[in-house]
Amino acid sequence: MTHVLTAEQLTYLDQAKRDFAKAYRVLKNTRTLTATNTFQAYLRVPESRLVIALHAPGPWADDEEIRAVVADYDGVLYLDESTAGSSPLSGSKAGGNGRRYAKVFAERAEINLVIHVHTPWLGGWASAHRVLPIRYAASQRVTLSRELPIYVDRRQPEPDFIIENLERNPHLQAILEANGGATFWGAGIISVSKLILLIEEGAWFQGLAEGLGGSKEFGPGVLEQQWNMTGLWEQGKKLLETAA
Repeated sequence: MTHVLTAEQLTYLDQAKRDFAKAYRVLKNTRTLTATNTFQAYLRVPESRLVIALHAPGPWADDEEIRAVVADYDGVLYLDESTAGSSPLSGSKAGGNGRRYAKVFAERAEINLVIHVHTPWLGGWASAHRVLPIRYAASQRVTLSRELPIYVDRRQPEPDFIIENLERNPHLQAILEANGGATFWGAGIISVSKLILLIEEGAWFQGLAEGLGGSKEFGPGVLEQQWNMTGLWEQGKKLLETAA
């Protein structure tokens, strides 16, 4: 049995599906996604305990329409648009989409969206069980995080690992999933997807640099230059002073 969504919630859902379709198209066309199209968004519905779950169609799908599941933190279904054979959003698994990152939403009010994604180079760093230092200027420009931690021990639930690392660094915006992909979070589908593209590009450049002796830390003035471009310098300067 499913429950009824309000008109406002349905409007919010329609916009989320449009944003997700655009993000999927861009990430796929730029080869940011791997061949399996693993790209899953979990979006908090305002003033509720509901989550909109959106998954990219698989590479063998005959129909690439973006469909959604809406469920609450306890797994109670409000909407299920999945079709037969679309296992991530179908059957008994559908309600799990509401529960998957419920603890993150419940404990971190600033997080509106969680995206799980598989990309080639982030997947490479994840398979190597290596923390990814951010040493690509275009990536660093849009985040105060200096590295992405690696989630290795899956006996600890992923939401707990995310919350634990956010307590250490509230500016963190992503983690690597050992032997898998990566999980990002933030305000909205488009903004977080833009970050995915930039972080993946940085992981690519840094991966190429491994054969040339490895990527190096930024030179003098780079952080100030990059963070000034996006209005992050005042916050970044305080972080650097604290770390000194």
